[in-house]
Amino acid sequence: MSTPFTGLSIESARRALAAQLKAAQLDEAELDARILLGAAVGLDLTGLIAQASRLLTEAEALRLAQHAQRRIAGEPVARILGVREFWGLPFRLSEATLVPRPDTETVVELTLEIFRERKTPHPPRIADIGTGSGAILLALLHEIPGAFGVGTDLSLTALKTAKGNAASLGLAGRSAFLACSYAAALRGPFDLIVSNPPYIPSGEIPTLSIEVREHDPHLALDGGNDGYDAYRALIPQAAERLAPGGALIVEAGRGQARDIEALMTAAGLAVDRPPRADLAGIPRAVSARKMPP
Repeated sequence: MSTPFTGLSIESARRALAAQLKAAQLDEAELDARILLGAAVGLDLTGLIAQASRLLTEAEALRLAQHAQRRIAGEPVARILGVREFWGLPFRLSEATLVPRPDTETVVELTLEIFRERKTPHPPRIADIGTGSGAILLALLHEIPGAFGVGTDLSLTALKTAKGNAASLGLAGRSAFLACSYAAALRGPFDLIVSNPPYIPSGEIPTLSIEVREHDPHLALDGGNDGYDAYRALIPQAAERLAPGGALIVEAGRGQARDIEALMTAAGLAVDRPPRADLAGIPRAVSARKMPP
């Protein structure tokens, strides 16, 4: 079967794909072209350079054409490949999980800072509410030796994905995954509770980029009419399940940090530091502690 890449060398195919992606007005066309080409031919950047003059096989040309078609239609590169790096670790994805984003690493950063400040005498117990691919929880377990974590999600498919990621990262023995609504089925106490809940107002979802609105699960995006439904549910649950001195850390959308802090305060938690901003300067990680009696 002939494709636009049939008979091309690796370097020529890379240039041709980059031109197609640019013509489709996609951002980062050059980077996407290199990643998709590497996946199609099974080579990393060094291999692509070393074999630049090699002709694509028929199977490679077909795979690349399929990748190109999906990307031009708006499917994210991570969805096409089925994997995304987060916190330097590879995470498999499924239709029930968000693509982990660099902004969410802010939650991991703040959680680690809070953990190291508290210096608990025992490895912490961690809960990740709405765990999805398990990215936040497994990044924390990777960084904190001996810690044990539980991830919850409504989606059984997401939980299966998270379990697979835990196994592939060597963390299956220090993690468990549970189907429930937010923290409803969890028993405390936990030293750290983290969450990247759905926080997009329902009416804004149709305005999101095609990569998000057509390919991320709406269950993980839709925060209700005002975007705060998940926070109103999970913050009181988390407050009940935190150990004294324990902390809740959540991701926030643009302009939501102060309202989330108010919900935390109303649940009896103490907001003791400003939100952590992401690389764009948006307050992204919001935290509060459960003060000892």
